[in-house]
Amino acid sequence: MSTQLNIPPMKRAQLVLGNKTLKEITDDICAPVESFPSKGWMALFVSAKTLFLFYILTIAMVVATGMGLLGVNHPVGWGTMIITFVFWVGIGHAGTLISAILFLFRQKWRTSVARSAEAMTVFAVMTAGIFPLIHTGRPWLDFWLFPYPNQRGPLWVNFRSPLLWDVFAISTYATVSTVFWFVGMIPDLATLKDRAQNKIRRTIYGALSLGWRGTAKNWSHYEMVYLILAGLSTPLVISVHTIVSFDFAVSNLPGWHTTIFPPYFVAGAIFSGFAMVITLMTLMRMGWPKFKDYITIDHMEVMNKIIMMTGLMVGYAYGSEFLIAWYSGNIYEQYVFFVSRAFGPYAWSYWIMICCNVVIPQLFWFKKLRRSIPVMFVVSIFVNIGMWFERFVITVTSLHRDFLPSNWGQYAWSMYDTAILVGSFGMFFTIFLLYLRVFPAISIAEIKPVMNVGKDNDSDNHSGSGSDNHNQGGH
Repeated sequence: MSTQLNIPPMKRAQLVLGNKTLKEITDDICAPVESFPSKGWMALFVSAKTLFLFYILTIAMVVATGMGLLGVNHPVGWGTMIITFVFWVGIGHAGTLISAILFLFRQKWRTSVARSAEAMTVFAVMTAGIFPLIHTGRPWLDFWLFPYPNQRGPLWVNFRSPLLWDVFAISTYATVSTVFWFVGMIPDLATLKDRAQNKIRRTIYGALSLGWRGTAKNWSHYEMVYLILAGLSTPLVISVHTIVSFDFAVSNLPGWHTTIFPPYFVAGAIFSGFAMVITLMTLMRMGWPKFKDYITIDHMEVMNKIIMMTGLMVGYAYGSEFLIAWYSGNIYEQYVFFVSRAFGPYAWSYWIMICCNVVIPQLFWFKKLRRSIPVMFVVSIFVNIGMWFERFVITVTSLHRDFLPSNWGQYAWSMYDTAILVGSFGMFFTIFLLYLRVFPAISIAEIKPVMNVGKDNDSDNHSGSGSDNHNQGGH
């Protein structure tokens, strides 16, 4: 005789709180674009813009005077330009992962954070792209990096150089991410056009919406293109930071020449990218309280779990580097890890990296801390501090002690290094704050189909009728 267990189904968390109507969703998401900016936004924008102007001035001084203003020297020929470049490229990875990969896996919780994560990707890559151009020392000749028909005779780019691979990888990543971000906004731009009270705004948003009418044919083409772009973006998450890691991995230097770098860099990029998403989502919830109904604690908790998982992966990579250095029997490799990094003159930076990237994220094992906004905000800041120091440790500690003691030296960190590092955040936040005022920060078109997910009465209501919901909310 068999007995049947009556196990109640697990209740899913609601993706949209507050029993919103379709009109309320449209009003809430369009409010930051249509209303006068708040004092908090103005304060943040003025601060970021001031930092951005300081950044431009610093770069102008470095370009006019030369790279000698920075700390690069012999033997540390790579400095803050490459370190911060890799850092910002990594920041952009979470946006593509949230948007493309989670879309392909039909993870509906992504809908509230995908738009701003995509914007973060585009702006982070824009910020990163400046650093290699300045690092060349003669940025007015950077067009030589691109292989196009020219009159310079046999002088062509070195296709065997991983630095050139970066040019192709980053430009492809920036192009696909920008198109993916823009295409996703087209239905919402049409909504802003219909709601616009000003003729200029109506004209601008009308041009940006590309003649969108919300017809069945429009939606069919939109969903097909969005799916194709998601498919194109997915391999970029793996390939871009893999190619960036080749800047180091294809060299013959101890500490760089290792096969673990590609997966290690990808995991670290997702780790730091999700930390930046947490930082930005927290600020958005503070700036516009109604966003708390869309960017919920449950959304934040899921991202914290990903941070914890990728943090463990990064910690595993740190440990495996020491194991391989010991097991290889290579005295130079052992020296880099056991002496130069862990206990050498830059040991302080190594242990800051370990503390921020491995120890602090373990707080997320506790559910109460994982769901605490102040805790996750502080942890996200520490994670990105740690990830910048990771790139610092990789770059500087493998260069500052050469094979010959006569070539040993320290990186001569200068005030211009600090100014460029801090100023890059000014550029990023200036563009991001402008984006919050010009475009809807949450996708209206994707929120409405999932508004009833998690409710007891109908967990997947509206999931197949996206077009109807979008059309109702947009007009």
